[in-house]
Amino acid sequence: MAAWRSRRSGRSANAAKERLKLVLIHDRTDLTPKAVNNLKNELMEVISRYIAIDPEAVRIAVTQDGREQRLVADIPIKSSTRRKIG
Repeated sequence: MAAWRSRRSGRSANAAKERLKLVLIHDRTDLTPKAVNNLKNELMEVISRYIAIDPEAVRIAVTQDGREQRLVADIPIKSSTRRKIG
């Protein structure tokens, strides 16, 4: 039973650590969740002009890599067909 508690508390600790990282990243970048969402929507709008994407699966995040902050975008492409520009 102790092993079960240890695994459970380990998962809770990891989840709390990840939430704290997100709070610190948002504090350092001054990006609110609303601003990140607006950025996501604008990126999807521009990218979808050129290629077909799956808007339901798009994930945008601000991450910390050492002292460096990164904006990470995971944007699945629906198909290999290109849209005509202009």
